[in-house]
Amino acid sequence: MKSLVIAEKPSVGRDIARVLGCKQGGNGFLEGKDYVVTWALGHLIELADPESYGDQWKEWKLETLPMLPEKLEIQVIKKTGRQYQTVKTQMYRKDIGEIIIATDAGREGELVARWIIQKAGVKKPMKRLWISSVTDKAIREGFAHLKDARDYQKLYEAAVARAEADWLVGLNATRALTVKHNAQLSCGRVQTPTLAMIAKREAQIKSFKPKEYYGLKIKGGGVTWNWRSKKNNSTSTFSKEEIEKVLEQTRNEKAVVEEVKKKQQKSYAPQLYDLTALQQDANRMYGFSAKQTLDYMQRLYEHYKVVTYPRTDSRYLTADIVDTLKERVKACQSGAYAQICRQLLKTPLTGNKSFVNDSKVSDHHAIIPTEQGINMSELEYGERKIYELVVSRFLAVLLPPCIYQQTEVTAVCAGERFTVKGKIMEQPGWQEINMLGAATEESEEDSEEKFTENMPEFNEGQQIVFTDGKITAGKTKPPVPFTEATLLAAMENPVAYMESNDKELKKTLGETGGLGTVATRADIIEKLFNSFMIEKREQYIHLTSKGRQVLELAPEGLTSPELTARWEQELSDIAKGKAKKKDFEAEIRNYTVDIVKDITVSAKTYRHDNLTNKKCPECGKLMLEVNHKNGRMLVCQDRECGYRKTLSRVTNARCPQCHKKMEMVGEGENKRFTCVCGYREKLSAFEKRKKESGGGVSKKDVNKYMNKMKKEAKEPVNNAFAEAFAKIKL
Repeated sequence: MKSLVIAEKPSVGRDIARVLGCKQGGNGFLEGKDYVVTWALGHLIELADPESYGDQWKEWKLETLPMLPEKLEIQVIKKTGRQYQTVKTQMYRKDIGEIIIATDAGREGELVARWIIQKAGVKKPMKRLWISSVTDKAIREGFAHLKDARDYQKLYEAAVARAEADWLVGLNATRALTVKHNAQLSCGRVQTPTLAMIAKREAQIKSFKPKEYYGLKIKGGGVTWNWRSKKNNSTSTFSKEEIEKVLEQTRNEKAVVEEVKKKQQKSYAPQLYDLTALQQDANRMYGFSAKQTLDYMQRLYEHYKVVTYPRTDSRYLTADIVDTLKERVKACQSGAYAQICRQLLKTPLTGNKSFVNDSKVSDHHAIIPTEQGINMSELEYGERKIYELVVSRFLAVLLPPCIYQQTEVTAVCAGERFTVKGKIMEQPGWQEINMLGAATEESEEDSEEKFTENMPEFNEGQQIVFTDGKITAGKTKPPVPFTEATLLAAMENPVAYMESNDKELKKTLGETGGLGTVATRADIIEKLFNSFMIEKREQYIHLTSKGRQVLELAPEGLTSPELTARWEQELSDIAKGKAKKKDFEAEIRNYTVDIVKDITVSAKTYRHDNLTNKKCPECGKLMLEVNHKNGRMLVCQDRECGYRKTLSRVTNARCPQCHKKMEMVGEGENKRFTCVCGYREKLSAFEKRKKESGGGVSKKDVNKYMNKMKKEAKEPVNNAFAEAFAKIKL
């Protein structure tokens, strides 16, 4: 008898087939002596559309809500129906004795395979392949240690509970809002609280009142000293009179060195990457969106096989990985860190508790390189930058700590305290990575007091004369609008945006990883852009009028992080066997009834304030002008029509005057670049200028770019509910 292996994607399926010796090609599967390998195309099965339950839900009407089927059914996704039939046929083959689930090792991966098996109705023994990378070695070891699929039954139940809860709450709330206000509106358990966080940040900025503060720097003994307040040891004060008085009392006066503190300090490398931390650094350093970073990681994981599973929320490794560290370092030698790799390979590589801790790894360990090397020239720019981030962080934790001698000298003059700090590097350790341009963790503090290089020796009791003094001034700064990096961080830890002071809830939110998961946050942000509820101005994210109104119209419970905290905790408990799926489902059904009632009885209204006088060429209704993530476009207000037209698109071409990114507008021969500074240039003139300067944007590049624009223009505005919205009858 043979074993049927079900992978999540064709690329992974083919890799598994190659390792297992399955060379005989079929239509959607590969076969060998002992195994048949087939694959899904992501999800092949989904929860059934509301329309499939009967005529009562075929039209969008308030009186037919809420939609609460007694049992939620599943259906084959039409677009991938042929592959489902292929997988089903293989499962029913008489020579197939068991099924091995080899989809992604996680909650959603479990759902992909189990729904296919459930829909097909097959009853055969099942095993589970659970691996964090798809290298040949990992696949071989995984098949040598297959798990009993029954061990993951609770994980599957949690996945189903999540999917059903999103169907019940998301579709009911979306239908209610859309029909009630005759507009294309949506809300959900993660996207709406994310909107609320952006709104709260904008409110903080709007209400912020800057205050001026003052400090004092004074020279003496060959260095510059910083005044420190006797009240709170701060280097600044809000009282200008106080700082002027200090300057008057200490200028050209003698100071006495009161204390000289010398201490050897150690600085340790930042933690290994999980997906969110990687997305933050990639956005901060290279401007990559969260979705772009995830896409690059998926390719590095699936196609090149040079990194481990990307959708992880852990920043630690398990003990069994330690024996593979040397092989992984060897695999990293082709890039910018070759010298550091050679240096590390000369020493024993052992793990320590700073990055090896089994108790802090749930489904997958931190993102690290695999044992498979690569020629860096094979990677495109984005892939290479992301791979270098992963490699640099991995090598950093293996290097010794940075050791330096820190000296802090305190002097007193006229009863006022002044300090100066010096630093002498003794061992750069992991900081060698930083010297090559790697990412470091951003500090929240922007300290006014800097380290003094080559500081002279001072002794306690020594007298010095303070000479030139300078009062420094600044203003307190408002919070900065969210970037994708900082929004990801806020989604991961949204405690500061909770209305409740419940300590248990805050603890729960921290333990369950915040809003969404590492695998879904990028898609949530992308969905908010695509549904025009948020827009980007330069690198900053802002609410649109639509986003602001959705927050006002959405039921109060759906706007708070607390709801997601409770849901994720209960889903986690279901996966661990601590809670029952049926109890969670009953709670969600009651909640669905409440939110539909809140929406239908509300007296609030919605208005389009971005309506233009331009008519849709297909249905004749007036069109809306919206700011897309990468430009502006016209969108028909009738979702059933779905007509869209791109007005402008932000490009990577830089303005020759102000060097900001320019927009491309116009059609055909009238295509031109425009800049906010007022610069204008035809595409043909731009190409000629670039060619003459030796830079060059080839026709191939331009055509590729334009084709990408056309493709994006055809994409649904809100992928998650595109099909559901297409059926609106307004």
